[in-house]
Amino acid sequence: MKTIRKHRRRALCILLTLICYGSADARAAESLVDTGHLIALENCSRCHAIGRSAESPLAEAPPFRRLRDRYPIDDLSEALAEGIVVGHKEMPPFAFEPPQIEALLAYLKSLGSRSDKVR
Repeated sequence: MKTIRKHRRRALCILLTLICYGSADARAAESLVDTGHLIALENCSRCHAIGRSAESPLAEAPPFRRLRDRYPIDDLSEALAEGIVVGHKEMPPFAFEPPQIEALLAYLKSLGSRSDKVR
């Protein structure tokens, strides 16, 4: 009987540990997406629609929710680090630091795309 209780207690401890670490990971991912949203809001929203709906204020600037349809999001990492000098003619050059890039990519991934919703 003591052995069964001991194993149940150990299993419960392991389960609680996994739940705590899992929720910490979820909070960290959520925080990263929130940070990416703020970066997009501060640097990109003047021209691009950065949310899940609406059109971009500048017609030539693609909405962020559609970027995934044009590029693999992770492939944008290098361009964000070196400085984006492509896109629409009004787009100023941007270069971001690795933590900013990670956050911005997490945000872009969180938006999904129209084709994701159809699948």
